[in-house]
Amino acid sequence: MTATRSLRRRTVRGRRRSRVALVVIAVALVAGALATVAVVYEAEAAAPVADPIAPASDETVTPTHTPVPTPPTAEERLLATASDPRACAVSFAGEGIAIAPQLQTQGTLYAALPIPRVDGRVFAGWYASEGEAAARTIPSRVNGSRLVTCTDRRATLHAAWTTAAANQAENARIPILMYHQFTTKPEGESNWLRLNYTYIGDFDAQMGHIQDGGFYLPTWDELDAFIDGALFLPAHSVIISDDDADPTWIDLAAPVVARRGLLTTSFVITSARSAPSPNPFVLQRSHTHDMHRAGANGKGRMVNEPVDVVAADLERSAQILGAKEVVAYPYGHYNDTAKQAMRQAGFALGRTTEHGYVRIGTDKLALPVIRVDYGMSVTALARAIG
Repeated sequence: MTATRSLRRRTVRGRRRSRVALVVIAVALVAGALATVAVVYEAEAAAPVADPIAPASDETVTPTHTPVPTPPTAEERLLATASDPRACAVSFAGEGIAIAPQLQTQGTLYAALPIPRVDGRVFAGWYASEGEAAARTIPSRVNGSRLVTCTDRRATLHAAWTTAAANQAENARIPILMYHQFTTKPEGESNWLRLNYTYIGDFDAQMGHIQDGGFYLPTWDELDAFIDGALFLPAHSVIISDDDADPTWIDLAAPVVARRGLLTTSFVITSARSAPSPNPFVLQRSHTHDMHRAGANGKGRMVNEPVDVVAADLERSAQILGAKEVVAYPYGHYNDTAKQAMRQAGFALGRTTEHGYVRIGTDKLALPVIRVDYGMSVTALARAIG
């Protein structure tokens, strides 16, 4: 009995020791865990805290994006196609104007400027500024008689308008001057064509009157639109022309118009001359290719040959000259056959040798002229053209 009690006491004491040991181990584990947590906490407290918004360094970060390129303007696209450094993109502005820019060449005459047509209004020309367009003064009007000038390879022309009533009230009558040959002899030539020869001194004085008088010099496409009543031309207008492109015109007269900057037209017989214009102020237009010879009835071939033959001749002339606007009838001879051939070949205007002025409604294929003969003074010219 005593031994059994002793064994029980030892067992109880062993169990108590085991529980104590477990408690001690547990306490030790908890203490260790707490110590680890404390160390981690202190380490984290000591380390800098990252700001999720602020940049990771002292450098300022600029948001990046791909810029959208600005599309090129119509003028820039036009200039991109031009290899000539003198190229100029000419734009058009004004009420009711929606015309694409044109490529022109600085230092040459304006070529093929548009002539807008609008019902109920009459176009009154292009001007270099809006104010000049409103004033519509003759010296500031820009057309194919002016040299192209640009700033940074660009220029803008502004449209002017008027009414049909104002156009009629102007009552413009446009003279087309017709010269032939020229001479350096003040007394003139003594041959049978004496009246055809203008003394070059008289010609220079006549051109001086036109230059100093501020005359407007219409182009042929402007004259075409004027006849239709679609374009206003001032009464103070004149067209200067020469027939045959004689060597005396090339050598004596053409330098005068170049020096004075006056637009002129030389009507060329292309079977006799295929050379380029002597200077920028001389337009070369058709005097036919080979119709300036007498036909069966003694008149020019243009009124003797069939329509197809005449039209083919005019086409050949246009190919050589690079232009198809106006024809001066050889010897001034024309008839319905000649007119039909003109239309078939695509020419809009025909110039005769008949005396008169071009007005609104004039027959486009029978334009009259003011003939200039030897001995015509500046005073006489002024009476004829204003």
